[in-house]
Amino acid sequence: MDSLTVYFENKEQLKALKEVMEAMNIAFEYNRPDKYPSHVLDGISTSLKQAESRDLLPYTGINDMLGKLA
Repeated sequence: MDSLTVYFENKEQLKALKEVMEAMNIAFEYNRPDKYPSHVLDGISTSLKQAESRDLLPYTGINDMLGKLA
């Protein structure tokens, strides 16, 4: 059996193709990509808010980030 990999640009394309394949009795498997953990999404949201409010600190090196341990 052959397989086909399809890359969707939006949810509408995914929905339309699934409907066509179901109507044609074509077997398919949809593998949804893993979602990020909530703590990662929270960190991204916080960073985006900081960027919008221009409340950012410049990157000056890994030692500054680690509290000058070295």
